[in-house]
Amino acid sequence: MTTFTAGPKLGLTASPTRTAIMNLLGLHHITAIASDPRTNLDFYTRVLGLRFVKKSVNQDDPGTYHLYYGDYAGSPGTILTFFPWAGIRVGRPGHGQAYATAYSVPAGSLPFWQTRLARLGVKHGALETRFGEQVLTLFDPDGLRLELIATAEPDPRAPAPSPEVPAASALRGFHGTTLGLVEAQATSTLLTGTMGYRQVAQSGPRTRYTVAAGGPGTYVDLLTDPTLPRGLSGAGTIHHVAFRTPDDPAQETALATLESRGLAVSPVVDRAYFKSIYYREPGGVLFEIATDQPGFAIDEPVASLGTRLGLPPRLEPHRAEIEAALPPLR
Repeated sequence: MTTFTAGPKLGLTASPTRTAIMNLLGLHHITAIASDPRTNLDFYTRVLGLRFVKKSVNQDDPGTYHLYYGDYAGSPGTILTFFPWAGIRVGRPGHGQAYATAYSVPAGSLPFWQTRLARLGVKHGALETRFGEQVLTLFDPDGLRLELIATAEPDPRAPAPSPEVPAASALRGFHGTTLGLVEAQATSTLLTGTMGYRQVAQSGPRTRYTVAAGGPGTYVDLLTDPTLPRGLSGAGTIHHVAFRTPDDPAQETALATLESRGLAVSPVVDRAYFKSIYYREPGGVLFEIATDQPGFAIDEPVASLGTRLGLPPRLEPHRAEIEAALPPLR
């Protein structure tokens, strides 16, 4: 598991004259924790109709899978990933965590999902309205909170082909993420004063922010609730949220910007499919900034993504022993 300890929360005072110089494009991926890898694979590919984009390992714990799901090409902004640890305790969502992961689906598609989830016995809630859009909440086998948002905004991203989920109702990619907080001002200041986000909506305890061109795949909601319990890491909780930056120079600028604001930031870590830096926002949520390049097709063709165990170069010499320690996946 990637761990990172936050440094002092310095330099987060708002400045109306400061120009944010971080070049962020929206969400890159979101990583959560699961228990059984086979159950996880079945739910996200069969029930939700996502593509199994990459079968890799947790680079800090190579005896554990790192599973990636997304659109056909594994595009940034569509990738939900999991560390599945057999026998891990069930987590508790709460403050200091990303609280929910929302997917964009076409307007009018939620009746299909209500029928499908009921038929398959998937726990889900009633339809609700949020910022003028219908939202359907559901839970994966570990209790991870997911949301389908039927958006009228343009979302040209093509869904992954699925034999069970028609394209007219399929998941396009992320709509956004919700952070659970007991106090939101410092996090809001980080988003708007340093990360280039801007506030676009507010209703009750929920405030929405976007970045770059906006639209599905860019949204971050801050849900402020002083009664939220402290989140406990475990199955069914989100480990970290990763934001997109286009290339290495933009990531280096982001690193320097965060350090200049007094935040403790990890050095650049090469994850083979992207490069990453890590830091904690003031509410305790672990953030990552990941590069769009080189992408998931560097070690297997797009047409056969997810069929071979992908390993970073430093682990490749240990392929045989790593494969022997991992449970088989179909």
